[in-house]
Amino acid sequence: MAATTTDHDSIKTWIEERGGVPATVESTSETPEGVGVLRIDFPHGDRNDNLSTIAWEDFFAKFDEAELAFLHEDKTSQGELSRFCKFISR
Repeated sequence: MAATTTDHDSIKTWIEERGGVPATVESTSETPEGVGVLRIDFPHGDRNDNLSTIAWEDFFAKFDEAELAFLHEDKTSQGELSRFCKFISR
């Protein structure tokens, strides 16, 4: 079952428990030092070379600016830890 949150601590904990790090799609930033489209990079999976790891502070600044919410699943239907997540509008 999926849940939605905007709580920064909950989001960070969920991502870190699954080995993820905050990232951005490199080609989507409006400025060289800006943050583009947000993603979560799970380094143990297939590596996406278009992603750049960013600081949590930058991640959450963009998250709030874009008025996003974090849709995520804690467990799969088989009871295993899930990595399903996506960003949606609030």
